[in-house]
Formats: sequence, structure tokens, C-alpha cells
Amino acid sequence: MTGHKQTVVVLDFGGQYKELIAQSIRKLGVYSEILPGNATLDEITASRPIGIIMTGGPSSVDEDDALTADPRLFELGIPVLGICYGMQLMCHMLGGEVTRGEQGEYGRVKAELDDNCVLFRGIDTRPMVLMSHHDRVKTLPEGFECFGKTKTCPIAACGNVERKLYALQFHPEVKNTDEGQEILRNFLFDVCGATGDYSIDDYIEQSVSEIRERVGDKRVLLALSGGVDSSVCAALLSRAVPGQLTCIFVDHGFMRKNESDEVEAAFSGRDLHFIRVDAADRFLAKLAGVTDPEQKRKLIGAEFVAVFEEEAKRLGEIHFLAQGTIYSDVVESGVGKSAKIKSHHNVGGLPEEIGFEGIIEPLRGLFKDEVRELGRRLGLPDAFVERQPFPGPGLAIRIIGEVTREKLDILREADYICRTEFDKLKKKPDQYFAVLTNTRSVGVMGDGRTYAYVLALRAVTTTDFMTCDYTRIPHATLARTASRIVNEVRGISRVVFDITGKPPATIEWE
Repeated sequence: MTGHKQTVVVLDFGGQYKELIAQSIRKLGVYSEILPGNATLDEITASRPIGIIMTGGPSSVDEDDALTADPRLFELGIPVLGICYGMQLMCHMLGGEVTRGEQGEYGRVKAELDDNCVLFRGIDTRPMVLMSHHDRVKTLPEGFECFGKTKTCPIAACGNVERKLYALQFHPEVKNTDEGQEILRNFLFDVCGATGDYSIDDYIEQSVSEIRERVGDKRVLLALSGGVDSSVCAALLSRAVPGQLTCIFVDHGFMRKNESDEVEAAFSGRDLHFIRVDAADRFLAKLAGVTDPEQKRKLIGAEFVAVFEEEAKRLGEIHFLAQGTIYSDVVESGVGKSAKIKSHHNVGGLPEEIGFEGIIEPLRGLFKDEVRELGRRLGLPDAFVERQPFPGPGLAIRIIGEVTREKLDILREADYICRTEFDKLKKKPDQYFAVLTNTRSVGVMGDGRTYAYVLALRAVTTTDFMTCDYTRIPHATLARTASRIVNEVRGISRVVFDITGKPPATIEWE
């Protein structure tokens, strides 16, 4: 968004929670944007921020290649909050001493906070907070005072009140820190002077304006998968440029059971041009013999583009390719300094020459929960807004090893049973699905020996899809699901349940 609102800049020093910080700020009604920690002063001040937050990171401040910031940052008169590495870096740059602690401090610990500090007013000053560090501030910079401690960390919070510089060794942005949102609220509203002028409605208004300005009277082509992201993208684009949007639904053969027909039924009657392309055979041909997950994603992404280009030529002149890329797609694909976890077909798999004038990604800066809320405001039915997350490559990356039509048929039926049974739970996981492994296992059915595939069930609980915990599914549900799958789906002899969180695993297997 380029329209000016009160903005808080989040400077990223490589910490895993930078997205949570930005998301937490937005939930409090203040717009946020993430910049690299070494952003120039001009880049930082371009959005006229009312506050700056320095994130955590994996480095030590005294390492030769440690990430650092422009020292003039602290002379701008703009309030700054350092978190974890951000605290250490702030104190180090301003003349304090950071040292290696005798022992690390990881997980939830009891903190003692000073309620004379503006950050801690009106909260429980003996909260449990999330620590994740080994280095610590030993000596404070001139003008700073200590505002908090833990049993093993004598300086867990500090600040220079006159200069509006504050720092926390713990992470207020995570749910594992009690009162964390209130601490951030105090910084935003009592230190930075925020008024809470950001909302999803503002995002819609600004995005519509920007899309109209960029597109004019030209035509836009969108890859509509029927998932939450592409559906919300379609709704936003159709509001911005009604009658100029063509949605191509590529039925690549990797969709879940009945899903292709459901997508067509939902969008065919809307104020946009809907085209369904049956491309299952050509996608399967491209993936023949391919087992590497990254190669699968790249091939699928390239084939998507090829299909779009072919359809665009049939439709006449179309200038823009739209995509439902969201922020987590960008982060996991290793854009900028983020480590690549996996490529997303709408980020890492696109060739440089795509045959269009440009790409429109109106959701690129939004988190998943913001995308869902945006969809509700745009009038999308709950069936789509609350739809289970589904990767662009579909079931192709939920099949370990080579993708074949037979495996797809097996997984489609097993996944349908999994989702049907888990749908009955009073408290549903945030995401749940089945994975067809490349392992075969001996089984017994009737009086005969079988040698069929092992199927894995996956169910996770998460708020942001950047981290997750596995969901404790009742054993009765697991037993009933496994029984149905092995009895109703030919080709599966064993069912297992994945109990790994993220990290160290990802939500998807590939």
C-alpha cells in the first residue's frame, strides 16, 4: 500500500518472528511494513514511520558478518523498540556491552517487570515470557535504565525514556508471552502516538485504487485455483476492474475430490470471465519419472505459465497476470535474505519471460488471517473463505516420489475420507490432509498378504502458518479414519499420523 497511513517499520535482522511482529502491529490497528535490517535511512524514513521495531536474529553482535543498522537510526527522534537481537544490537551500537551468557535461556520463563516503564503499565508485571537467546546485555548504554529481569538474565528490558528507545530480551509478539500484545499496544499508542487508523477496509480501498490506476482499461488474467488466496484475489480484482478480469482455472488433475466442479460452480456466474482448462494429461506427462519435490514445483509452475500464455493468445490482448501470492509464500520461497524452505509455484517457478506486461499480486503483503478477513469483507461465501489451505501444485506434492494417475486416485479418495472424518470434530485443526508416502508395507486382508502404500495423516494447529503444532486428534477419530481408509481405498495397507511441529518440519511434506 502506498497511501499514507501511520506506519511502523519492522527492521528484519533474520529472526523467525518478523512476520508475527508485523501481524501483531496490524491487529492493533496500525499499518506495518518489513524492511531489511540494513535498509538505508532514506528507505526507512520514506514511509514517515511513527515507530521502528528491530527484530530478533540468529547472529551475535560482535561477529564479523553480523547484521547491523545505520547508527543514525537512533538520532531520528522516532521511537525504537529492539527485540532480542534487536535489543542487543541497539545497546551495542549505543555504547553498551553485550556478552555471552554463562547459560542460554530458551522457552517460557518468569519475568519481573517495572511498572514505572510505559511499556508495562496496566499489565501483570510478573508474566511468563518467551526467551530465546544465549547472548545478553551486560552493561547498559549511557542514559539507559533497566526495566526488567529474569532469574538468569539481569537485564531483560531496558530503555532510554528521554530518547524513546526501548528494548526487550524476550519476544512480546508470540502467544507464549503473557501480556505481549499489551506491551506492543503500549509501545504503539503510548510511546509512538498511534491512533489506530489501519483496517482491512482501508486495505481494500487502497488496493482497488492502485489496481485501477495500474490496469486502466487493460485486461487481467488470473490463475484461479479455488483456494482461499486465489478466490480472494479474484473477488478483489473483480471489484477493482469488473468485466476486465479473466479467470483461468487450470484443472491440472491434482485437485481434491469433487473440487474442480465446485470451483466452476462457484465462479462461473460472477462478474468475470471464467475458463476451465482440462490439462491433466499434459501435467502428468511433464512429471513422468520426476521424484524431486523442488523439480516438481518448478515444472508445475512453468506449465501453469505455458497454459496461461496459450489461453491468453486465444483471448486476445491481455497485459497483466494476477496471482494470489501471500506473504508466507514469499518468505518460504527465500525472497530477499530469507532461507529457502520450498518454492511456491507462484513465486519460485515462474520464468523471467512470462509474456505479460506485468504481474499483479494484491495480497502479497497480507497474512493468511488477513486474507480470510478480506474475503469476508468482499462477500465471499464461508465455504471458500474458510477452505482448507491447498498448495498450488495440489496433490502432486502430497505424493512422495513420482506422481501417477493411480497414486492420485488413491490419495484423492483417502484424503476425502480424512477430511470428512476430521470435519466432524467439534474443534477442528487449522489444516488437515493426507499424504501418500513412497513406502510400501506388508499387510493382511482376509487370509491374504498385501503389499501396499503407507498413508500419512497430517493435522496442525497454527495462527499464522509460519509455525505450527500437531493437533491432538482423538484416538477414536484416528482409529475410525484409518479403518475406513484401509477398507475403502484399494492400494493402502497402513495409516500413520504425523506428530511433528513446524519447525523442525514444514506443514506440507514436500
